[in-house]
Amino acid sequence: HVQLVESGGGSVQVGGSLRLSCVASGDTIGRYCMGWFRQIPDKEREGVAGIESDGSTSYADSVKGRFTVSQDSAKNTLLQMNSLKTDDSAIYYCAARLGGCDGNWATKGWFDHWGQGTQVTVS
Repeated sequence: HVQLVESGGGSVQVGGSLRLSCVASGDTIGRYCMGWFRQIPDKEREGVAGIESDGSTSYADSVKGRFTVSQDSAKNTLLQMNSLKTDDSAIYYCAARLGGCDGNWATKGWFDHWGQGTQVTVS
């Protein structure tokens, strides 16, 4: 079993930056797919970015050039968000699946494990 804990959310002005972090614990050995999703009330949870264990990354068109997903030396999954817009306001979730993304990094049903979410508010 994998446990995920997000942190780093908060309130920021338009044009500002935030960095979200996702710490994974438990059965984290082997190939994996990590995703960042976001959700606002009454809307579907949407994929924002994904990263595989080989370091390959994918992004939603709405965040390309502004967001960067990466992993640090401790294998925490980070989401650097720059040039934030009001439309970026949402609860952000980290997700994990053991095995590869296989092109499904933006498909919420692909992932087996989810964090509790962290609120991002841009105003």
